[in-house]
This record gives sequence, structure tokens and C-alpha cells, in this order.
Amino acid sequence: MIARAVTDRLRRDRGALVGLAIIAVYAAVALLVTSGLVATDVDARVGEGFLEPGPGHWLGTDRQGRDILGRVLYATKIAFSVGLVTATFSVTLGTALGAIAGYFGGKVDAAIVWLYSTVQSIPSILLLIAIAYIAGRGLFGVYLAFSATFWVAPCRVVRGEAVKVREAQYVEAARALGYGPFRILLWHVVPNTLHLSLVSFALAFVGAIKSEVILSYLGLGVQGEPSWGTMINQSRGELINGFFWQIGAASVAMFVLVLAFNVFADALQDALDPRAT
Repeated sequence: MIARAVTDRLRRDRGALVGLAIIAVYAAVALLVTSGLVATDVDARVGEGFLEPGPGHWLGTDRQGRDILGRVLYATKIAFSVGLVTATFSVTLGTALGAIAGYFGGKVDAAIVWLYSTVQSIPSILLLIAIAYIAGRGLFGVYLAFSATFWVAPCRVVRGEAVKVREAQYVEAARALGYGPFRILLWHVVPNTLHLSLVSFALAFVGAIKSEVILSYLGLGVQGEPSWGTMINQSRGELINGFFWQIGAASVAMFVLVLAFNVFADALQDALDPRAT
């Protein structure tokens, strides 16, 4: 019943449907590129330098003669892999720690609150740069840096909800029936915080994409593969010659996906809100 009500609310929100459709298109592109069904030989020189958009090269080529459209499509795969890995790991970890902290309270709660408060007190971009630098350049370093920082937000919101859930009557009834604390966590506390985890997943996904662009622009993110951040970085010299196709394509591709995720995340939060009518 709850899932049906949420689905009905989303169907009535045209912005959410448009956002979801855009996300689906990007996901399909990432899947096709990953499976090899869409050829993106990103290092192949298809020209002698800058080529204006036209038949065969719809977004032109960069100063090295590489097709910009192919690089944008390949960067979509990178963006989705970073967003998916980061959101999955960070939300899973944050939900688990938040539920444990909120349910048990006491010293356990104090230790987890101290941990995420310490992580949160460090400027996020500096922490991301430090972890990415220590872990090494490349996708693994990006995954590690983002997963080590993005768990804080879901942990905080799930902890706050778990504090309220642990006093609910059905939790008291489970204790009276002799259920252990971890069974109560798995069967009662965590399921009743999943609506927050879903919203956190969408926010972590889009946050990871934006952060990856920043790190790659600074040279600490993805290496050896095109991403929207590296494309923006590489196009700085092109702007001097009045060639803006590469930076424009990467920026627009990132902007549309981030906007779609933000719109859908807001609609999902409203649809999952039990106080919504």
C-alpha cells in the first residue's frame, strides 16, 4: 500500500517523471557504453585538430582530433559508476551506523556521533583531495575518497529517525516477545528508515558526480579515461582559440543530469513524506 501511494504521488508530479526519464536515458547510455554496444574509441584521432560540429562529428573534435561526442558518452559511464558505487557504499554504511547509534544510544551513540562530527568538521573538498591523493589517482582513489566522506549525511538523518523508532509500540512489543536487538534493528528499525536512505542515495549519487568533476578538474580524479572534469580541464587552452565545444558539451551533460537528479530527489522526498497528502 505504501509503495503504491508513493508511486501514485510520483506519477502526478510531471517534474519527477521528466527527471526520471532523463536519468533513464543517461543510465541507458552508460550501460550501452559499458557493454560495448556503443563504440567510443576515445583516444582515436579522427581529425587533425579542431573540427566544427557537423555530420560524422556532431560535437566536433578537440585539439588532438578526438571526437567530443564519443568522449561525452564515455564520461557518462564514468559518472554513473562513480555515483553508483559511492551512493551504494556510503548509504549502506551510513544507514547501518545511524540505526545502531539511534537504537542503542549511550556510549555507542556517542562514539558514532563523535566520528561523524569529526569527519564533518573537516572541509569536505580538502578531505576529498587528501584521501584521493593518498589513495592514488584513478577510479579506486575516487571511490575510496567519496565513500569515506559521503556516509556522514545518511548516518545523521537515519540516527535521528532511529531515536524515534526505538520508542515505538511495535519495537516495545518486539522486545517483550524476546527478540534480540539486532533482529529488531533488521526487522523494525532499518525498514522504517528506508525512506530516508532512498533520498540519501539520490543525493549522494549526484553529490559524487559533482565532486568527481571537481577532483578530475584538479587532476586528482579519474586518470587515463575521459570524464566531464578532465574534459573541462583539457578545454581551458581551447577557449583561448574560441573553441568552446568540449567545455560546453561536458558542462551541459553534467548540468542536465545533476538537475534531473535534484528534481527527482525532491519529488521522491515529498512522495515518501508520511505527512504529505
